[in-house]
Amino acid sequence: MSALPSGAPGRRPPPAPRAGAASPLAPPLASANSFSAWLGVVLAVVLFSGGLFGYDQGVISGALTGIKSTFALSPLVVEVVTSWVTLGALLGAVAGGELADRIGRKRAVLIAGALFTSGAAVQALAPVTEILVAGRLIIGLGVGVAAVAAPLYAAELSPAAWRGRFVSAYQLAITIGIFLAYLIDGWLSSDESWRAMLGAAAVPGLLLFVVALVAPESPRWLMKMSRRSEAAIELKKVSPDMKIEVELDSIALALSHASKGATWGEALSPEWRRPLMVGLGLAIFQQVTGINAIIYYADQIFGAAGFATEASRTTVTTWAIGGVNVLATLIAVAFIDRWGRRKLLLAGLIGMTASLIVVGGALRFITLAAPVAASAASAGPSVAGIVTLVGLVAFIVSFAFSLGPVVWTVINEIFPGRIRGRAVAICTAVNWGSAFLVSQFFLSLVDAIGSSLAFWLFALLSGVGWVWVWFYVPETKGQSLEQIQLIWKGLAK
Repeated sequence: MSALPSGAPGRRPPPAPRAGAASPLAPPLASANSFSAWLGVVLAVVLFSGGLFGYDQGVISGALTGIKSTFALSPLVVEVVTSWVTLGALLGAVAGGELADRIGRKRAVLIAGALFTSGAAVQALAPVTEILVAGRLIIGLGVGVAAVAAPLYAAELSPAAWRGRFVSAYQLAITIGIFLAYLIDGWLSSDESWRAMLGAAAVPGLLLFVVALVAPESPRWLMKMSRRSEAAIELKKVSPDMKIEVELDSIALALSHASKGATWGEALSPEWRRPLMVGLGLAIFQQVTGINAIIYYADQIFGAAGFATEASRTTVTTWAIGGVNVLATLIAVAFIDRWGRRKLLLAGLIGMTASLIVVGGALRFITLAAPVAASAASAGPSVAGIVTLVGLVAFIVSFAFSLGPVVWTVINEIFPGRIRGRAVAICTAVNWGSAFLVSQFFLSLVDAIGSSLAFWLFALLSGVGWVWVWFYVPETKGQSLEQIQLIWKGLAK
């Protein structure tokens, strides 16, 4: 029976070919115990890329007070300073796909490192608001390029048995970066320290550039560019136990099934509509289920829940959001290649749906009890406030081992090599666009329908996401990228 997932409503996709099954594109994989030093370099590139993204995402919350004091910003300009990173990331994601396909995955990462370093320096030295905004845009471009190039790089250079862990490491690094940013914001809490907060990203940005200089290029990209001898050298570095020529023949055969000279139009062609639908759906559900609304507005949410002092809100945000996010992401890194992508996604969405329902109910109770809560603010958080905290922690845990890292893993492994860079860029750009819409309009949504209904809406979308994953997302663990391509081509038996 064909392994092509059914697009018909009401049908669960059949399981993908088991790892190691006979296939014209299934060469022997590298030993799971063979971890070369060059794979460590690949992992370092992924960790630095994700960490820089996370640090910049988290550090702005602590720097804004000092920025507003230095430049006397209006609320509108504050929104511009905050949001132009997202705008830059959207543009960088589109550019990142083009760069990754034209000049290679490694050089795209080098450009991201240069953008991170220069953007951080521009922000730290900005004499006027306009220069600060330009620095934020440059940082955003770096974020967008890295968000495409780094997971793509990891997916193409890691052995199939470890690919999920390598790509998930990008999301883990994002959570570590956010957590470190929260800690640094606490240490550099004076208004005059915002330049040091923002400028600190220049150091790891420079380290990313240096590591990427010595890192190997993707053998799959080199094969696409008809540079087989170079591909053999790079593949031997990262997977010394692999049968190099057999693997290169497999890659060449997979590339031969794709048309020459891939374009943006080919990435959107009907032939690859099914994997693109999977990638776009995961990119959208990752954002519209509320993660960025909670991260960006955690302080206000915890304030409404009864955490009255700034110190208490900072502590809760740092550890309940930042710390828990890191620890729970480790679950995905540890088990994504053992349990599979689908199981983690489905389990996480169940937890997200349930926890959002609880948070919405607790916030509803808090809203109804607001007059009483206001008269007893000094008493600390109420029972409903504690329930809100527990519900948000449960949500963060559920998201961090499912939609957080698994989405990036699946997006970077489901597309054929010739269009992979552009297709991943499309999905990443849609992800950033969804993130912008949620963060931009969350407070307006709360004003319009109330906080409890807003969280119940997120719960509804999480439930819809579970149904969508059940019917449309296939399992891809343990398969080479060429075997995954066969799922969509309908060639695997």
